[in-house]
Amino acid sequence: MHAQANTHCKIVSLVDRSTMAVKMASDGLWQGENPLDFALPLLAVQIAVVLVVTQGLAFALKPLRQPRVVAEILGGILLGPSALGRWGAFRRTIFPEWSTAALDTVSGLGLLLFLFLVGLELDFGAVRRVGPRSVAIAGAGIVPPLLAAAGIVPLLDLAVPAPRDASYFSLCVFLGAALSVTALPVLACILKELGLLGVPFGETAMAAAAVNDVFAWTLLALALAVSGGGREPKGPPLAPVYILASGALFVVFTFFALRPLMARLARRAGPGGADGDLACSGAVACALLAGAVTDAIGVHPVFGAFVFGLAMPRESGFAERIGTKVAPLVSGLMLPLYFATSGLHTDVDSVQGVAAWGMVALVVAVAVAGKFGGTFAVAVAGTGMARREAAALGVAMSAKGLVELIVLNIGKEKKVLDDTTFAIFVIMALTTTVVATPLMTALYRQPPTATTPESDGVELKGGDACPA
Repeated sequence: MHAQANTHCKIVSLVDRSTMAVKMASDGLWQGENPLDFALPLLAVQIAVVLVVTQGLAFALKPLRQPRVVAEILGGILLGPSALGRWGAFRRTIFPEWSTAALDTVSGLGLLLFLFLVGLELDFGAVRRVGPRSVAIAGAGIVPPLLAAAGIVPLLDLAVPAPRDASYFSLCVFLGAALSVTALPVLACILKELGLLGVPFGETAMAAAAVNDVFAWTLLALALAVSGGGREPKGPPLAPVYILASGALFVVFTFFALRPLMARLARRAGPGGADGDLACSGAVACALLAGAVTDAIGVHPVFGAFVFGLAMPRESGFAERIGTKVAPLVSGLMLPLYFATSGLHTDVDSVQGVAAWGMVALVVAVAVAGKFGGTFAVAVAGTGMARREAAALGVAMSAKGLVELIVLNIGKEKKVLDDTTFAIFVIMALTTTVVATPLMTALYRQPPTATTPESDGVELKGGDACPA
């Protein structure tokens, strides 16, 4: 009887907790309720804590000229199970398990809008100006890491034996995407601070990174289609084929049906005013709906937002106006929250033993050597670029940063990556991003060549850290 009573009390306690978690706000301390037991005040405190910690780290890392994403990831790791999360009272009070869904939802919405902005800002004009060189350099940075992933997966099974809800092929594709991706926003920031965006070297790097990003998201869509979130198929045997076909139809519909409609809307809205604001709101709403559609198809919502951003018309300054209105909220609040939650989900302690840390070293070496070696070889032999510039381009294309974290989080969400593999690749993303700016700065302190005019400057301006 006593055991039954205890069980009943525990069940009632769990029911009460779940009810309290769903309730938006408390009745206040004077009514005997703790605001941190309710969704909205706890979410507000969580966001405030994340912003204070990440901005403090960004300020501390400013002299080291590090991208802001480094501070955001480190802040999340500091708040997560690897550091402060070990303190039970802190974890239960500020980041209890029942609050995870709300925090992940808000940060996921920020991610979706960010990918919409990435698609919106990709400059295909630069790809056309650079021509086949950008495709060749991008391909050279993609193929070696992608092939290396096939060899890493068996070694990963030996070094980190863990149950994984993914087939060998889907794991290879996910890890290949993670190793071959280039963080376009971080690269743009580094080039801007080095004064290289307006020169042939900068255009080549940005065009190659744009091609790389489009390929990486296509590869990720393929991985999502074939993985199905686990080993056991949830639908008909041909479900992956249906997903890929539906995704292709979505892309065709977006570019050939929605794009002309958005172009007409942009022309009608004009350069500004109330109609312009309405058109911008409509475009954001369509991006969110595109995410919902690709989720229904079986591909992650970020793919729909990214494709819709790519399809947005560039004429009349419409895309620029949308970016001006949406970017401050996304980059200033929602995106830092996303990368901090990535850190919260990263348990560095799960990487234990010589074999696991050897795997970390191998993954970092493959990520850097694959991107650097392929890019350097093609840039020198195929395009005639100077060796120093080709080396700088290889370093720049090795920066992972935020795009890498997006790929990894999707892999973990779909249960393709286990906790230890996720932590290993987060460490790799941090390492490659941290070394990118110092190495680029060191390379461009040398005398300028014909393709890097002296007037464009070769050092970071004012020691400002990358805001990306």
